[in-house]
Amino acid sequence: MLRATRPVASLLALSLALAACGDDPPAAPAPLPPASYSLEDGTRVDVDPHGAVALFTDDGRALASTTSAGVPTVRSFDQTVSVNSGFFRHRRANEVVRPALNFLGSEQTTAGVALHYSGPGGVLIDAVVTVATADESTRLRYTASGPHADSLALPFSCDAAASFAGFGAQYNATDQRGEAFPLWVQEQGLGRSGHGLLSGDAHTTYFPMPWWLDWRGFGVLVDTPARTLVDLCKTDANVAWLEVEDAAPLDVLVFHGPRPADVIRALGDEIGRAKRPPDWAFSPWIGMQGGRTAVLDEVAALETAAIPFSAVWVQDWCGGSHPTPEVYDLNYRWLPDETLYPDLAGLVRTLRTDHDVRFLAYANSFIVEGYEHFAPMEAQGLLIRRPTGETYTFPATFTPGSLADFTNPATYTYVEGFLRSMVSDLGFDGWMADFGEWLPTDALLFEGDARLLHNLYPAAWHRASRDVMDELRPDGDWVVFSRSGWTRDHAVQQVVWIGDQEADFLPGDGLPTVVPALINMGLSGVPFVTHDIAGFSGGPSTKELYMRWTELGAFTPIMRTHEGLKRDSNWNWDGDAETTAHFARFARIHEALGPELRALADDAGATSAPMLRHLAYEFPDDAPSRTVSDEFLLGGALLVAPVVVEGAVSRSVYLPPGRWFDVWTGLGYDGGTTITVAAPLGSPPVFSRDADRTDLRAIL
Repeated sequence: MLRATRPVASLLALSLALAACGDDPPAAPAPLPPASYSLEDGTRVDVDPHGAVALFTDDGRALASTTSAGVPTVRSFDQTVSVNSGFFRHRRANEVVRPALNFLGSEQTTAGVALHYSGPGGVLIDAVVTVATADESTRLRYTASGPHADSLALPFSCDAAASFAGFGAQYNATDQRGEAFPLWVQEQGLGRSGHGLLSGDAHTTYFPMPWWLDWRGFGVLVDTPARTLVDLCKTDANVAWLEVEDAAPLDVLVFHGPRPADVIRALGDEIGRAKRPPDWAFSPWIGMQGGRTAVLDEVAALETAAIPFSAVWVQDWCGGSHPTPEVYDLNYRWLPDETLYPDLAGLVRTLRTDHDVRFLAYANSFIVEGYEHFAPMEAQGLLIRRPTGETYTFPATFTPGSLADFTNPATYTYVEGFLRSMVSDLGFDGWMADFGEWLPTDALLFEGDARLLHNLYPAAWHRASRDVMDELRPDGDWVVFSRSGWTRDHAVQQVVWIGDQEADFLPGDGLPTVVPALINMGLSGVPFVTHDIAGFSGGPSTKELYMRWTELGAFTPIMRTHEGLKRDSNWNWDGDAETTAHFARFARIHEALGPELRALADDAGATSAPMLRHLAYEFPDDAPSRTVSDEFLLGGALLVAPVVVEGAVSRSVYLPPGRWFDVWTGLGYDGGTTITVAAPLGSPPVFSRDADRTDLRAIL
């Protein structure tokens, strides 16, 4: 159990906890009678004798509720934060827990419903329940006063039917019930064993979000920039605890639904949504590097192999080096390497005019010592600083560097100047806006507290790209893809790839983690998602891994390859003739899905509807669909069950209610059951809904 999410299960246990902390437990107050109120929109607010709040729609449907199995709780503590290579560890000491055991009452106000609580040591907690600005939503805001409050925790009900899907990029499953973890933007770690200085765990992630969707038809968002901890019925089976550090207020939005699509649309209305990518983005992108000649040679080889593709992604346009014999590291700068890419603008024009191929590049928020940007940005005060005042430097992967301080408006002027040149002078159609997770909590900024701005740094970094593209490509003919984020980054990011998976089949951090992460991003209001074929770190990748990852890529919104960290030893699309034929076929399948992908993208751009969907998004009333994390629906028409186990040639597939047709055989099945199907290389389980897809079967 996480020390930071130390809920207690009953009022008696709370009193014992107080005694252990040195405060005398207060006498139990006489219970107040239950009360019921109505908000302006008809939402009913029921308050029980202990101050637990239950919400109901105007037609009586139950929404989220707090529970009297716990009470709002204030914690004070001394916290230390250590960071190594973007991987953060938070530790607490001298922690004092003060639960607000006394419910003092509630009343109707002009704003909504007000509630009042008190606890030991002068703790006072006030809450107000109001109609929120988003359509069909309610806001609960809890504010603590009294002794120094370093966090505020709120207990939500965890009844038998409760589910917890979402939380941003989560890789283990789609329902997090029974899990406890912090939500904090950071590197995922090298592997997920939980052991070692840089090892992550199941929940370390680049794009967390304090948000969940309950399949009964409502969503809950903790609207905060602060580090948030959740204990989802793990410590106490009856309580889902939300704890926000750097507390007050603890601000919760409840979206009413009633269908998952309604919940996610309302979420997007509140926090923003991504700009729809252009049509060409839904054809394959090919990662390549090595210089002008290497790029042109690979483009020619792709065309010879009859592989459809719309973009090349050339990450080493800025140069790179080999810090180790196996690893190729990029030069973190926003200028071309003239040796590798002489006349880069000419290459970009050639690709567009002679091959109808777009050029995507790479950009990074690190400002690295020894490169062109560090000295002028340091001189102008555009870098983050240490508490002692000097420039804050750290090992930026293999080279010492710092971060751009985007709280200073002059930083945008400087950075956007170079990003603008990448478009206006070189002709780039977009780039990977990498990293964004490393802002130290003790950094001095031009404005603001780094602890509360840490989770917002990705959006600040992504805003620079969005500003430039909106200015220079107002018609939307551009793509920027990123991996980091937090709530409300949605309004400035566009395509999100789900991070640096290991190039293997291992369930901790390899291919099996891709599907849950893609699904969870869609459930968190991020519809335009992608991933690295076939992983990034670890490896080297194998032929089988590459072929299985290719199969998955063909049925995801954006099919994109990456040569990986061990680019010289990883398998690639041209590894041998069989792999090339396999990749070409699935690239053609992805291309054939283009009209459907573009139609789904239109809907996603307007409503935030995920293109790649959890089964329960389409079948929320089907209980078995809610538990599936290793299958997905592309829109509502195709069910995909990727093979993610090494050596497997068959797999079990759950089919929701309805009639389903095996895309590769044409055989029909009645849904509402689990079947086992053959799944050799080249035939991953894919089923079409209501009608056979002979068009996909015909693609060779």
